[in-house]
Amino acid sequence: MARLIATVVFALGIVGLFRLNREPGARTSKALWIPAMWLFIAASRNVSDWLQMSSGGSTDYTEGSPLDRTVLTAILLLGVIVILIRHARMGALLRSNVPILLFFFYCGVSVLWSDFPDVASKRWFRACGDVVMVLIVLSERDWQAAFRQLLSRLGFILVPLSILFIRYYPELGRRYSRAGRPFWVGVATDKNALGMICLIFGLASVFRFLQLYQEKKPNRKTRELIAQGALIAMTVYLLKEADSATALSCFGLAGSVMVLTYLYAWARKPAVMHLMVVAVLSVAFSALFLGIGSGLVEDLGRESTLTGRTAIWQSALGLVRNPLLGTGFESFWIGPRLRQVEIDINQGVNQAHDGYIEIFLNLGWVGIALLGGLIVTGYRRVAPAVRQRTQLGSLRLAFLIVALAYNFTEGGFKMMHPVWIVFLLTIAIVPRNPSQRRPLKIGMQLDGSQRTIDRPNKVQDLIEEQTFSRDFANPHARFTG
Repeated sequence: MARLIATVVFALGIVGLFRLNREPGARTSKALWIPAMWLFIAASRNVSDWLQMSSGGSTDYTEGSPLDRTVLTAILLLGVIVILIRHARMGALLRSNVPILLFFFYCGVSVLWSDFPDVASKRWFRACGDVVMVLIVLSERDWQAAFRQLLSRLGFILVPLSILFIRYYPELGRRYSRAGRPFWVGVATDKNALGMICLIFGLASVFRFLQLYQEKKPNRKTRELIAQGALIAMTVYLLKEADSATALSCFGLAGSVMVLTYLYAWARKPAVMHLMVVAVLSVAFSALFLGIGSGLVEDLGRESTLTGRTAIWQSALGLVRNPLLGTGFESFWIGPRLRQVEIDINQGVNQAHDGYIEIFLNLGWVGIALLGGLIVTGYRRVAPAVRQRTQLGSLRLAFLIVALAYNFTEGGFKMMHPVWIVFLLTIAIVPRNPSQRRPLKIGMQLDGSQRTIDRPNKVQDLIEEQTFSRDFANPHARFTG
């Protein structure tokens, strides 16, 4: 009876959060629910796991579940249909994001030298689904509102549902270690995945709370502030109890930079911003990767060996035959190599627990170089957005920091991983649509009427050179004479 009452209460609470967070002026389409479904599965569990139809064995990991494949293929096809309908916007969008396309092209080519081309090709097609979902969000007429709403919708569902599972459905929301120690997983599959959910949606909620707090719309913003505040409280509670050191540290480091750059002009100065980014990444690298400053590592609840990760890295790196090209897309943790690593470390494993090493194992130094290109390109796009205090600038910087720091000890640069999908959304750009250019107000006529002229070419060239869309610009900024 208690379960039923709790389920009803939480369901009503989720509906209430959605109603409180409504944005009447936001121009987003129903197609946004397609990437929401994709990201929901990526952030929580496969459909077969939700229906408890997965065996969880090595066959499932290698071949995948037919049910999962069918569901994801259906979602992907819906996404492709949306892309085809919006074909007029796709050309410029794709041309503006060539580095992302180049990375995925190389991933597809690497299938040719995989020992398991069937499995690798299936995984590559699924990985292309991440790009399709990103394109759907970015091709929305108000893509920034779409970005916001995508994260809010999923946060309002996944976070409360995790608390419900943990408290009232322990067989779904909790797991046990080999030693019998219980830990929380919520709607995810392990505690680190739960921490990652709280990290992504918690940061988005904190940023939205800051935005709303500074808006001059008291009637509407109060409702949204309540919704976002409730979500922040729930994510902080789960982060504290989930015992995920990586997620907790990334939340603190990236969140600090996000808040400072959004609220204070001095923090948006290039030198200060670059210094803060280097500093937080250095702290994350030293504390989570090298174990320098063992006190901090121990404070985060980890031994200096990073819970056996170093043993995995040593074993896996020794099995790479072609350091230049790697073993092929998502092909390392299959077959003899997987069995050898499991023998070496005396436990089961299916990833390197380091995103950069994971890329090297599968794609070699070429993959590392292409990933480095994505990171550099992404930062060069995000930094100006922060300096100009655009609507999502500081949040995008926080997500970029999260992607870089999170992958020091977790494999987040991989298909259908929320950190990877958010990373792609962060570094992608939306080209300015010439048809949407508006004239600039430059003064008043003597009779009191307003006189306007077209935007000067120099201003147009500057905006187009920076490849920001009109929506990137500060909505409160005006050029007036």
